Amino acid sequence: MKKISLKIVLTLSLIFAILSCKGQTFPLRTAVENVPNLSHFKDINNELSPFVGKYSATYNGKQITLFIIQENNKLFNFIDKDIYIDVLSIKYIVKNSSGATLQDTQSMTFPAHQLRHTIYSQWAEDNGNKLLFYYGGTNCGVGWGRIELKKLNNTQISWEYRPNDIILDDSKCPPGTDINIYLPEAKDLIFTKQ
Repeated sequence: MKKISLKIVLTLSLIFAILSCKGQTFPLRTAVENVPNLSHFKDINNELSPFVGKYSATYNGKQITLFIIQENNKLFNFIDKDIYIDVLSIKYIVKNSSGATLQDTQSMTFPAHQLRHTIYSQWAEDNGNKLLFYYGGTNCGVGWGRIELKKLNNTQISWEYRPNDIILDDSKCPPGTDINIYLPEAKDLIFTKQ
């Protein structure tokens, strides 16, 4: 009888320990260093959904279409912990003035921890009217940088993209690789919801 009771106590203790290790939920604007591993940054204040949708703009003869979707519980790896975050993800199509596609990430799927071609929201500012994004760049990391979206009204957002510099050589990027930046390097470019 004692063996059965001890097994039950040990089993219940193990179940309790496993359930206790589950991450806690925090608002989006919480600093990563202030939370335990496997925490969840949740869009508690509904800062992301006003940006969701399909948006278009024309810039320097190119037609750019953004597809902004919300992904909940997206796992991100930080240096010393994994955090689940509700994010916006931007996929896009860029076409030239003739209608030929220059770059299309709309149908791409991204394995965990891949940054190339990804655009994920990082945090909201200005009472949720401005979102900052990290762009992982394209081939060989070209164009990686920061994107800022501001909500102007129910149908328009303002775009600002600031790519960072990168030095390329044959050891970092094979010759013949497309290293063009197709996203508009612009400030205050207006995208309209479709």
